[in-house]
Amino acid sequence: MRHKRAGFKLKRDMSARRALLRNLVTSVIESEGERIITTVPKAKAAKPLLDKMITLGKQDTLHARRQAARFLLTPSSVKKLFDKIAPRFAQRPGGYSQIIRVGWRKGDGAELAVLQLTGAQLIKRAEERARRREERLKAMREGREEEESGN
Repeated sequence: MRHKRAGFKLKRDMSARRALLRNLVTSVIESEGERIITTVPKAKAAKPLLDKMITLGKQDTLHARRQAARFLLTPSSVKKLFDKIAPRFAQRPGGYSQIIRVGWRKGDGAELAVLQLTGAQLIKRAEERARRREERLKAMREGREEEESGN
């Protein structure tokens, strides 16, 4: 029995588990849409670590940067965490990431989930909406110019 044994083993030894979780957290931060698709147990294990990294980013001290750099794998992920991600969550007291179950993998039937930052889909939608608006305005301007040149 595993009484008082918290955490996820993920069928790995300690060093492999640490490397896996560091890779997952770094991948979420570095990815374009700030989301990754992984299995549910891996997402559940990585979520608290991702939230901890964002909490460090909100502190924005030299010590916090060094702690984040010690955990994250690339300097670019540390920079993005402190410069772009953490300021977005400055007023939020917690709950920076979310897990959304998306179905089962075809090969082995493992249950898949999307681990993403909260609000990532809203930012993507807002950018897409702004892009569509610009295209509509551009088309309207071109229509007016053609109309004026035709008269």
